[in-house]
Amino acid sequence: MLLQLDGVCLRYGVQVLADHVSAKIERGDRICLVGRNGEGKSSLLSLIGGKGDPDEGEIIRQSGTVLATLEQALPEDCDHTVYRYVAEGLGEVGGWLSEYRDNQNPDLQAKIDSAHGWELLARIDSVLDRLDLDENVRVMDLSGGWQRRAALARALVTEPDLLILDEPTNHLDIAAVEWLETFLATYRGALLFVSHDRALAQRLATSVWDLDRGILRVFNCPFDRYQQEKEKQLEEEARNDALFDKKLAQEEAWIRQGIKARRTRNEGRVRALQALRRERQARRERQGVAKMSLDAGERSGKLVAELKGVSFGFTDEQGELVPLIRDLDFTLMRGDKVGLIGPNGAGKSTLIRLLLGELEAQAGSIRLGTKLQVAYFDQRRDTLNPELTVVDNIAEGRESIDVGGSTRHVMSYLSDFLFTGVKARTKVGALSGGERNRALLAKLFSQPANILVLDEPTNDLDVETLELLEQLLLDFSGTVLLVSHDRAFLDNVVESCLAFEGNGVVREYVGGYQDFVRQGGRFLSAEEQLRSRKRERAGEASETESASVDAAESAATEKSAAAAPKTKKLSYKLQRELDALPAQIETLETEIAALEEEVGQPDFYQQDSDLVQARLQKLTELQEALEVAFERWAELDSM
Repeated sequence: MLLQLDGVCLRYGVQVLADHVSAKIERGDRICLVGRNGEGKSSLLSLIGGKGDPDEGEIIRQSGTVLATLEQALPEDCDHTVYRYVAEGLGEVGGWLSEYRDNQNPDLQAKIDSAHGWELLARIDSVLDRLDLDENVRVMDLSGGWQRRAALARALVTEPDLLILDEPTNHLDIAAVEWLETFLATYRGALLFVSHDRALAQRLATSVWDLDRGILRVFNCPFDRYQQEKEKQLEEEARNDALFDKKLAQEEAWIRQGIKARRTRNEGRVRALQALRRERQARRERQGVAKMSLDAGERSGKLVAELKGVSFGFTDEQGELVPLIRDLDFTLMRGDKVGLIGPNGAGKSTLIRLLLGELEAQAGSIRLGTKLQVAYFDQRRDTLNPELTVVDNIAEGRESIDVGGSTRHVMSYLSDFLFTGVKARTKVGALSGGERNRALLAKLFSQPANILVLDEPTNDLDVETLELLEQLLLDFSGTVLLVSHDRAFLDNVVESCLAFEGNGVVREYVGGYQDFVRQGGRFLSAEEQLRSRKRERAGEASETESASVDAAESAATEKSAAAAPKTKKLSYKLQRELDALPAQIETLETEIAALEEEVGQPDFYQQDSDLVQARLQKLTELQEALEVAFERWAELDSM
């Protein structure tokens, strides 16, 4: 056993976050902690991670157990190099090692000697290499995905027995989420994580801790089985509560009988009634489910948008054009539900702005349909004023609003989104991320619209609200454009995907994200895009050079032809190697997928440690071989 919670109680003001919670974590466990927004998941993780003490009970940690936490917030304001940021995960000695690396200070050398810190250098280098991090780049200059990777390296450098992760996929694009998911699937230590990414929870979790109204229930099963068991438990709870309430009502009726009945009443029964009253008073009601509805507004024209040869890009610091969208032909019809997928910065939000008329295409044409009523869910949440309350943001001075053809009091409408009383009069800036998202959905759905443009609507939403939003979009008769990195959400909602594959290439795929993968879709890495642009520039330079030679030496055809660049032909041996690489890559990918599935099994880490280590080493070797094969293929293909 690594850690045990024994009767732990935790309160925040009058709210009970944990009520005599007991549970334990063993080596190799992969636990997903779930619960609604505001239930106290992050507070419990923080407590387990060693920050603060419980109000009651205790947390028992095995002697020598090392814990590390991957925080929810990104280190986006950190101006240290990646090396220093990661090294400081080791505490003071890590900072000494980083400083000594920069200036060779002899005073630091003595401190490191006394702390036996030199052996930690290899550990830092190993983690940086394993996560493919550039040690000299400033953390604040990294993308969100690479900042998350650096934060993970800082946690891993301590070689923790238990890794605690709070919403690790926030701010990550699909490629980064899948990398993190694969990495954690092969991690040897125990995992305790909070995530609303159902695909990640499904792949990683071998057990689930359910935090509901302060009660922690342990489900020793995968995530999908937990969801079924949870539903059965709630149904049983509802039946028991109904029977209890019926009995209480009967006893209350009995106590109110006439004078004769009161004189002869059973005092034991009176005491039992008083106990029933106390039990009913102590019952913590489950927060209701949000009741979202959409007003589809006036029916739009059959054609919503038609794009022909649309291109758009930007010029980088070196003055070179970086294409985001290139020669895109796409037709959006009424009722279509389309997902926009791709890495952060690939151009998804740019395409939305083009469709909304906020940007003009640099090439090609965009024709919009008629009677379009657009509701835009902006990932920056700019449409909410953080200084105003929820009710002021939605009502805008009105007491009633028209929704779906009927008039409703604004407080009644907000109660559908779980904003009642104090919460409805709370400033938006003081809300949690999930609550802020719900407030934005309330504002979005209060206006008629036949086109919904949703840019990352799922961030911070709990699973129940996610599933409700999914059903709402499925039932919506209008058109939906959805930008999301939530793979399960995309699979459940959209009918086709526009994939931003890199260097301006945007292709349409039928189905959701898994259909995109099955059809062979993939996103180019930053390195692959850079190589591709270099090849394009080289090709353009060759054409320019050839044209210049032809113009200057038009009278000497043979000489001009000799001056023109010649295409280099691969040798027979290299061509054979190039032809064989796709099959080799496919074989390696198949072997890696099979081994990752084996490693992800609940009982994998219960086997003999030598066998576990051998299989993990084999997986590492296969992944390295695949990387080498890809690099060789790119090298030969560019010759």
